[in-house]
Amino acid sequence: MNTKSMITSCLLVLLAIGLNASARSEETPDTWEKVVFHLDEKRNARWALMLARSYLDDRPNAKVIVVAYGPGIDFLVKDAQDSRGNPYAPDVQELDAADVGFRVCAETLDAKKVSKHDLLDEVSIVPSGISEIVRLQIKDGYAYLKP
Repeated sequence: MNTKSMITSCLLVLLAIGLNASARSEETPDTWEKVVFHLDEKRNARWALMLARSYLDDRPNAKVIVVAYGPGIDFLVKDAQDSRGNPYAPDVQELDAADVGFRVCAETLDAKKVSKHDLLDEVSIVPSGISEIVRLQIKDGYAYLKP
């Protein structure tokens, strides 16, 4: 490859990068304001609730969904408490009032023998927690966060 061809190739690459950056800067403000929190452990629940609240303080129009499966569903069971004895329900209810969605995996409920009646009223059930996270990311453009 001669020098002229190499310079031309480099310029084309830089042009492509510039066009891509330009296209990204034209995103509307709401295109990145969708976040899905992935919870597969109860010990991260308090942290996830705090992060969701903090994110909404910064981005009040954001759409936030918490998807839980495995041991991560335990904080969404009625009367669940953290290690200090503080109930999760008030925080879940507060975030639900701010339109945060709480979704749990039906497969986990079956495996753990937890009835839908054992869950907080603010919780909805999805067939598969991991599939819900993937769907939200790929189909609906949600950013993924794992506290």
